[in-house]
Amino acid sequence: QQSALFWPWFLLVVQALCATFFVLDAAADWMGREEPVNLRHYHIFELLLSLALLGGLIATILQIRALTRRQHQMRRQLDVASGAFAQLIDQQFSDWHLSTAERDVALLAIKGLAVAEIASLRQTKEGTVKAQCAAVYRKAGVTGRLQLLSYFIEELLAEPLLPEQHTSA
Repeated sequence: QQSALFWPWFLLVVQALCATFFVLDAAADWMGREEPVNLRHYHIFELLLSLALLGGLIATILQIRALTRRQHQMRRQLDVASGAFAQLIDQQFSDWHLSTAERDVALLAIKGLAVAEIASLRQTKEGTVKAQCAAVYRKAGVTGRLQLLSYFIEELLAEPLLPEQHTSA
């Protein structure tokens, strides 16, 4: 992983040095500096610096493409995880035989809403929500909201979502 970080920084330093040379060269030309004695070697040096800048440009484009592909892959994995989490929750709610109201309350509790917020959203009394939460916890075999959430997180992380991908990075 260190080599993966080394090359972009190395290219950046090379590009900065090349750009500095060209800026200084242009400033010297503008101020009327004398031409170097051996123009052939000087032009070869400028050509090499120009090629280094082009190489850096190509490497930067390749890095951007690789990062874009990685971002797409991560977004896909996140979508899979999100879908897997929703499927896991739905399946477990069915296995616990939760009523529709209990499902709604359990989902809102998993999302972190307080009893008062759930009652307000569902337009019901807090006592009703507390009773529904107690029924959910009893059917799930947990003692509260955190254990309920922990149950789903442990289940989701128990198996990989996507097959192992071997990367050379």
